[in-house]
Amino acid sequence: MQFSDLPNVSREDISNVSETQLANAEPITHAPRVLLLYGSLRERSYSRFLAFEAERLLKAYGAETRVFNPSGLPLPDDADASHPKVTELRDLCAWSEAHVWCSPERHGAMTGVMKSQIDWIPLSTGAIRPTQGKTLALLQVSGGSQSFNAVNQMRVLGRWMRMVTIPNQSSVPKAYLEFDDEGRMKPSPLYDRVVDVVEELVKFTLMVRGRSDYLVDRYSERKATREKNSAASLAARDAVA
Repeated sequence: MQFSDLPNVSREDISNVSETQLANAEPITHAPRVLLLYGSLRERSYSRFLAFEAERLLKAYGAETRVFNPSGLPLPDDADASHPKVTELRDLCAWSEAHVWCSPERHGAMTGVMKSQIDWIPLSTGAIRPTQGKTLALLQVSGGSQSFNAVNQMRVLGRWMRMVTIPNQSSVPKAYLEFDDEGRMKPSPLYDRVVDVVEELVKFTLMVRGRSDYLVDRYSERKATREKNSAASLAARDAVA
């Protein structure tokens, strides 16, 4: 790498970006671990139905799944992080390698139930970042005509949580027409699109897992860590002197 044109770049903190590092990633053999979140507490919740439909597809593709039930989860900051539902959600997030977020659209946006779940997931817990580098698929259901407000909002959140949000997404309009009495999604082009999303999530997860530390390794953070460690070493040396 040539540094002559990069006077403001720290040579020590430039990573060796190469295919070799990816090729040397440790192989992972267990099934992809996927956490599914849905955004409604209604008895006949179409977002829950769609989440469970996605779960069935994920299992068909060989994934291991968990679906979080948001009932009983307190509002953010209205309880301590030791609350059992918060602990359950965070443990599932730590276990997972991929997420599926499925929200109804309400007043042109994702629901508060959906946002509360995401808000309870911290960006970092000590040295661990529960979502960074994990893959994410987005689904929404609507009571009326098709829109993409909820999935677009969740895409912004996924980026903020440093997740690898897959390009494909699904929006199911007039959801009350797309599910039968047992809550199963009927065959249709909309169902086929859900299959597309799940398939793409599995593919991205298989490509990313085991490599996420490499993919999200950042120059600015390496530089800050090195400078912090250097300052601490100087302070320790001065204290001994």
